[in-house]
Parts: sequence; C-alpha cells; structure tokens
Amino acid sequence: MAASDTVQRLRWILAFIALAALTLAAVAAQARPAPDSFADLAEKLLPGVVNVSTTQTVKDEATTGDQDLDQFFKDFFDRQRKNNPQRKMTSLGSGFIIDPAGYIVTNNHVIAEADEVTVRLTDNTELKATIVGRDEKTDLALLKVDSKEPLTALSWGDSEAMRIGDWVLAIGNPFGLGGTVTAGIVSARNRILEGGGPYDDYIQTDASINRGNSGGPLFNVAGEVIGINTAIYSNNSGGSVGIGFAIPSSLAKNVIAQIRQFGKPRRGWLGVRIQTVNDELAEGLHLQQTKGALVANVTDGGPADKAGIKQGDVILTFDGKEVNEMRTLPRMVAETPINKKVQVLVSRQGKQMTFDVVLGELTEEAEQASVQATPTPESAPPTKEGKIASLGLTLSEITAPLRDKFSLDQDAKGVVVTDVEDQGSAAEKGLHAGDVIVEVDQQAVSTPGDVDKRVKDAKDRGYRVVTLLVYRDGDYQWVALRIDRS
Repeated sequence: MAASDTVQRLRWILAFIALAALTLAAVAAQARPAPDSFADLAEKLLPGVVNVSTTQTVKDEATTGDQDLDQFFKDFFDRQRKNNPQRKMTSLGSGFIIDPAGYIVTNNHVIAEADEVTVRLTDNTELKATIVGRDEKTDLALLKVDSKEPLTALSWGDSEAMRIGDWVLAIGNPFGLGGTVTAGIVSARNRILEGGGPYDDYIQTDASINRGNSGGPLFNVAGEVIGINTAIYSNNSGGSVGIGFAIPSSLAKNVIAQIRQFGKPRRGWLGVRIQTVNDELAEGLHLQQTKGALVANVTDGGPADKAGIKQGDVILTFDGKEVNEMRTLPRMVAETPINKKVQVLVSRQGKQMTFDVVLGELTEEAEQASVQATPTPESAPPTKEGKIASLGLTLSEITAPLRDKFSLDQDAKGVVVTDVEDQGSAAEKGLHAGDVIVEVDQQAVSTPGDVDKRVKDAKDRGYRVVTLLVYRDGDYQWVALRIDRS
C-alpha cells in the first residue's frame, strides 16, 4: 500500500472520530440530564411562592321540608338561623410573586366570589390582598398586597421552548400543606380539556399536583415560571394520578400584564365564527391540505366583514403566522393588539386571496355578535319539494307551515330538510329534519332543484364531496357530504 493511501485513510479516520465526538457532544447537550438534587433550586424559589386563602360569606336559606314538620324542631331551626344567619366558607390555593411591590398571580377559580383574600408568605407572614383583576377565559387573576419589605419575585420563562421530556418543578399548597415541592417532566403539550375555554393550550406534567396547588407555579430547571398549575385528572379522592395541567407562560404573561394595566384583559377581535377543516371539507373546498380555519359566519359590520372576508373562506395565515389548526386562530387574534392592521390569507373557492384587517376589541357585545348567526333576506314564496337520493335527503322550499313546524326564523333563507334516510351520507353527518341548507359548494340555493344541480355539477367534475352550509338553531355550520354514485 502506498504511503499516500495510508495518510489518506488516517485522515478519514481522524475526521470520522472528530465528527462522532461532535455528534456525541450535541446529543449530550440536548439530553439535559437530571440534576443530582433540586434542593438548591427549591431553596431559591420557595420564598416567591405563597399560599392563598379566601373567605366567602354564605347566607343560610330557610329550611323547606315536609309541611308536617314538628313545630318544636321548626322553632329550633328558626332560632338557630336568627342567631347565626350567615356562615363563612374558606378555600385554599397557591400563587406566586411577580413583582417585589406585591403583585401576585393565581387562578381565577381560587379567588372567585371571595369576600376576603389572604396571602401567607413562607415566613408565615399573613397579608390582606386586593383583587386587581381576573380573567375567566384563561382562569387567571392578579392580586396585590402591601408589604413593609420588598418581596421575593419570580421571573417568567419561555413555555414555547419547553419540550416533552424536559424536567419541571412545581411548588404549591396542596391540601393546605404549604411550601410543597414536587418534580416531574413535561409529559405532553397543547392539551385541551373537555368543556374548556377558547384559549386552552395546557402543558401536561406528571409532577404531583393536588387540590390546593391551583395558582402555583411550574418551573423549568433554570428556575423560571413556564406555567401556572390549574387542573388535574383525578379519581374521587381528588389526589394526583400523575396527570396535571398548567397554563403556559406564553399565554399567561400577556394576560397578566393587561390585567395589571387595565384591570382586565383586552383582546383583539376579528368578527368571525370558525370551525375545523376535516379531510372531507378540505376535499369539498378544493384545498391542497387539511388545515386552516373555516369561516362559518361573519359578524355584520365587524373587522372581517369590513375587510371583505366572507362566509366559506378558509383562513390559512393570520398576521404572517400559519393557521395549521382551527383552535390556534382564536389565541392568535386575542393576543394581537387592538387596532393593528394585519394581513389575513384565505382560500376562497380554490383561490387564495389576501385581506388587510384592522382588528377591533373583543367586548361582551362583540363576542355575542360573533356567536349569533346573521340570517339572509327571505326569498320568494316557495312551493316545491324534491329528493336528493345521492345525499339521502328530502328537501323542500320553505313554506309557512314548515316554518311553523320547525320553528324557523322568519327571515331564514334556503331549503329545509324534511326527511333524512337512515343509511345515507347526510344521516352519518347528523343532519336532521328542520335543518336549513343555505349554500351548496359556496353557492346559494333556494329550491331542491338548485341543490340537485350543484350535486350533479360536482359529480360531472369528478368530485366525491359537496359542502353544505347548514343553518340550525340560529347558528351556521359547514358540513361535507360524500356523494353516493350508485
């Protein structure tokens, strides 16, 4: 073997060893091994976590029982209520200090309906707290206490940087046992709880969280608050089974800052009601991918309406951010400053269009307007009925008797479903008699013949799905139905 070949091989071997060493170093850096102990970290963080106790006065209601109740006992209970007409209920939770001046974060459900709120520090000092503001939608609240000495404040961390498997530390007041420290990992991200709010995006952890931990902080290994513990899955005992949920700091930090400044959160408002895009709707709407937020209703006079966004548009990006899932859009909008002009990219009948929208403020009135449907004007007096066999539907133009039978709005427009075949495509998607079909494939319909024509057009163009805009109980919803080709 030539000397030059040997030198070349040695160079390759050394290069391979160097590359392997760099790879192992990178893996080791990403692994974030568990510390030998959390003691130093816990000692540093404990003074910033507080116990929150509340007192609520409840009026005793008069006893309503059997009319034949013995007069002696009736008189006895009446005297008891007269002597003690009110009783006090107490509850316990947790919180953490974010400013040495005495600002404390906790859960809204910890202090809801409280007459008095008391905060106890780690040195057992008790301070009366006032409620600066609260937000039911995210279950957050901000308290203020007056202290003679500056308090130990904790700092926010970046919850978006947390990965599944990262170590976390929880500190709180479980079962009234203050100053309790537990450790675990991030076991899941982006969790939504059944019956939750529009901005749910919980961090799931297996760090032990129990009753009384609510409002307490969840830390990363740098000692930064990356979540606020708020809920658990539990058996009847109320104890931890290893599944707890925390509000991410990326959401909480902004809400708390607004509560501190305005006394309440101020959220951006787009003025649309949206729904999820599933595979069949994506096919029916001629989308390249199953993503985005489908506009089911546009609030009359709202920001989206003024910009030109219409019912049936699919929002693909908002302010430069992709809307991969419907549920991400409400949070994007809510966290955008009021009166900011944003670009919204939509897909409309297979074509992409961009609109400049100036966001409004989400008030109670605006929120109610977004939820309520906006019926369209009434059409000419209808008389015809027809069956769409390929969808398993029997339809009719809206007559006065049908309007009364199905309690339809006086200004409802479209065709009303009068019968649904048990084994048809419509039955599978939950359509029933009394539903009103307003559009088929984003085109208005007013007779069963209109619907039949839209379905035949879709079949002729090779489509397997049609999309229906259905009006039910004052609300709109898009439904994708497969066409029966038999």
